[in-house]
Amino acid sequence: MKNIRNFCIIAHIDHGKSTLADRLLEYTGSVTDREKQNQLLDSMDLERERGITIKSHAIQMDYEHEGEKYILNLIDTPGHVDFSYEVSRSIAACEGALLIVDAAQSIQAQTISNLYLALENDLEIIPVLNKVDLPSANPEEVTDDIVELLGCSREEVIPASAKSGLGIKDILTAIIERIPAPKGNPDESLQALVFDSVYNPFRGVETYFRVINGEIKKGQKIKFVATNKDYYADEVGTLKLAQHPKQVIKAGDVGYLITGIKDAREVKVGDTITDAANPTKNAIGGFEDVKPMVFAGIYPVDTEDYEELRSSMEKLQLNDASLVFAPESSAALGFGFRCGFLGMLHMEIIQERLEREFDMTVITTVPNVSYHAFTRKNPEDALIVNNPSDLPDPSTLDRVEEPYIKATIITKSDFVGNVMSLCIDKRGQITNQTYLTPERVELNFDMPLAEIVFDFYDRLKTVSKGYASFDYSPIGMRTSKLVRVDILLNAQPVDALSALIHADNAANIGKKMCEKLKELIPRQQFDIPIQAAIGAKIISRETIKALRKDVTAKCYGGDISRKRKLLEKQKKGKKRMRQVGNVEIPQQAFMAVLKLND
Repeated sequence: MKNIRNFCIIAHIDHGKSTLADRLLEYTGSVTDREKQNQLLDSMDLERERGITIKSHAIQMDYEHEGEKYILNLIDTPGHVDFSYEVSRSIAACEGALLIVDAAQSIQAQTISNLYLALENDLEIIPVLNKVDLPSANPEEVTDDIVELLGCSREEVIPASAKSGLGIKDILTAIIERIPAPKGNPDESLQALVFDSVYNPFRGVETYFRVINGEIKKGQKIKFVATNKDYYADEVGTLKLAQHPKQVIKAGDVGYLITGIKDAREVKVGDTITDAANPTKNAIGGFEDVKPMVFAGIYPVDTEDYEELRSSMEKLQLNDASLVFAPESSAALGFGFRCGFLGMLHMEIIQERLEREFDMTVITTVPNVSYHAFTRKNPEDALIVNNPSDLPDPSTLDRVEEPYIKATIITKSDFVGNVMSLCIDKRGQITNQTYLTPERVELNFDMPLAEIVFDFYDRLKTVSKGYASFDYSPIGMRTSKLVRVDILLNAQPVDALSALIHADNAANIGKKMCEKLKELIPRQQFDIPIQAAIGAKIISRETIKALRKDVTAKCYGGDISRKRKLLEKQKKGKKRMRQVGNVEIPQQAFMAVLKLND
């Protein structure tokens, strides 16, 4: 066990985490020239195109240092704020972490939040200054920032370039010398932490785990603590580029387990695996059920594809257990699903995977968050409102609570004013402001999650010229003065466009929605009123004028009453048409409602 090292890599998006993992694999000879490719551990096309890691991956490397053979287990973690729970479980499975900081971009918000996660788990931190060979790199200044953040000495920061392979040997030496060997008792009953799972269509769910105490043998009867279910370990082994089956995996090591489970929801990240006959007394702490933060409706473009969409969603859920969905129907869009996502990036990824992997073109409604509504009848019991149309009648409503987050934004000092005014626009309250250096400021805000769901991140990048980085963590529910704004088209409510909005902003947003829809909905043969309403009160109205034929063209001269008669006749026809006519809403209208600030 003393020759095992378990470590993960933590970094902000795009600081060179996957490229560094490639170099480590190459240097230790874990990949042959034939298998070599960039971003080797990012196996999904989407991950490669966007340059982000969506799933965490684990891989084992063998390395000889000063004549002794070591086993290095690298657990690669996702870089985006949506997946912070998965990052926390990967960190819990390690004894050390490489903290990578881009020499051109310096420390970003995600770096700090992941660093705090690592420090909470008592990990040994090895700071790596990446991309030192870039012309825009500023190694001296960024090294000072790292020293200040970690309280380490300048010598401990390893300068490296994952692209050219500079400093890789120093990193491997630091991993062996500075990261402690795993502690664990091989003689106790089995206790292993699940940090990831993937779905294999032929073999069921493959569970990735780290053994804390005891050992896991092939054919052993095991039990998952959180779900309280027993299985047989059909196959256990270690993860190289391919899987290497073994008879036993002992304390301190990382491996995979195949039990023939067909439903991904039965394997929960953060769960404890133990021996069914002799279970461990204490489960590993920190386990949570992953809670979706953002909800949106996903509907097939053609209603006949509903069943096909259901089977696509079920297959996708096997690969991504954090996706939750339930059937719902909408008057405007027919049958579809109400889906819960970890955040906006997660929602985009799911939408794109549906289109790529299953050829499903879908309509996504306005994303919103989950609210708690309390009625006057029983003010103690919260009704969970995932869809604005589920909000109880305003006359029976006592109060509505919405989820709040603590937002951490790091930006250059020149943009502090812009960032503050953006956050205050979004109903944020500033709680703290610290100057990390004279140039860089960390701002903390308490904000409603609903306000950052739409376009907050894009606008933050715009007002800070791309220099701000953003991270958030939930801090619970708070009472807010919220109202439901409904959109009526031709006096018919369109449920897919309803939104829960703060009472102070309702009139303004209602007006903008009507104006935007007026631009997007094509003209018909009759006038179409577009109205925004709160309850029975109309707060804004726009009218799409009818396409009119010039019925008076044939009247040249003659009495005015002839023209009037023709116009009256036309007016009656338009009125009748309006009673029977229905208005189709184009797909871009649903998405345009999100981008009201453009």
